[in-house]
Amino acid sequence: MRETYIVGVGMTPFGRFPDTSLAGLATRAATEALRDAAAQPGQVQAIAFANVMQGALEGQFGIRGQAALDDQGFGNAPVFNVENACASAATALNLANLFVGSGAYDCVLAVGAEKMVMDDAARSMAAFEGSLDIHRRAETLARLARMKDRLDLPADAVEAEAHSVFMDIYAAFCRHHMALFGTTRRQMAAVSAKNHGHSVHNPRSQYRRAFSIEEVLAARPIAWPLTLPMCSPVSDGAAAALVCSKAMAERLGAMARAVRIRACTLLAGDHRDPDRIERHVAHLAALGAYDSAGIGPGDIDVVECHDATAFGEILQSETLGFFDFGDGGPAAERGETSLGGRIPFNPSGGLESKGHPIGATGLGQVFELVGQLRGEAGARQVEGARLALAENGGGLRGIEEAAVCVTLLERA
Repeated sequence: MRETYIVGVGMTPFGRFPDTSLAGLATRAATEALRDAAAQPGQVQAIAFANVMQGALEGQFGIRGQAALDDQGFGNAPVFNVENACASAATALNLANLFVGSGAYDCVLAVGAEKMVMDDAARSMAAFEGSLDIHRRAETLARLARMKDRLDLPADAVEAEAHSVFMDIYAAFCRHHMALFGTTRRQMAAVSAKNHGHSVHNPRSQYRRAFSIEEVLAARPIAWPLTLPMCSPVSDGAAAALVCSKAMAERLGAMARAVRIRACTLLAGDHRDPDRIERHVAHLAALGAYDSAGIGPGDIDVVECHDATAFGEILQSETLGFFDFGDGGPAAERGETSLGGRIPFNPSGGLESKGHPIGATGLGQVFELVGQLRGEAGARQVEGARLALAENGGGLRGIEEAAVCVTLLERA
């Protein structure tokens, strides 16, 4: 594999955009990524396009990338349509990296776009059911219920009637971790308050309101122990990255702001024992990425991880090797993952606050980290950031994510 570089990134704001089409979002992000690299559409040799819900919500089951980017000057460049639940955008980046690293192409555009906001909220929530094996649904939910039962609900526990099935899944993960390690709701609230505080400085974030820990704990319950500010919202948005060989980056004059992809590891989850947390797919993907790059977690300066709930960040801070299993919650409560802390997590505000348009999320993380490594993140800047990690997971297989991608980026 030859060296690969991200030379341009683009991202729409994440939020609720009822009057903007999926094509409008995708085109805006792609155009911004090309402009950032001073590249023209005709120089793009292939496109990896990520989307999850357009088939279920709009009926566009096929050729989603071709339809979304039609008439944008890409001509006959092949489009590879990618779906991997919430890990779809990182999967598109993984594919672009493989294409360029193998020498098949010199310039590949990865785009992720999603339209999730619609008048029929129940229909939007129901679409999440397609990200677990529908033929094993009853078996899967029964197994998750057994994980939940490791911890008794307090007498005052309340849950919302309407929410995504994945909030129930995360609640099972939470309660299992709480039973194993003593993780607390307050520690989850500390993560949520931290990420909402970070998002105040992110103009592309869906929400830009700071919360105290007490406000997070007192907020509307979703699926115990999770409250609304601990959970990612329903979002529209798109993000893109232009991946090039070194020779192509030099031809574009883009090396001065280029970011090297040191590793991009994608794995599928498996049917492990819930208590064998050291076999978690994200942990295995991280070990593979570190080994490929010849570095370790101690070398990383900033992380964007998949915090579809606040607990997700606690878990991933452990699976990625930054803290021992069981220590992620206390570390977050001590401020170690805040801006200015030992290892800043989600300076963008994370999925909880920046938003989670699922087909775009992984590339949204990359947009943030490229800005961090270029020193262009403004009030969110991690001083001296040189190496960054993105972790993007999606779907459910057994009792863990069906897909996880860990990407390591380095300032060129």
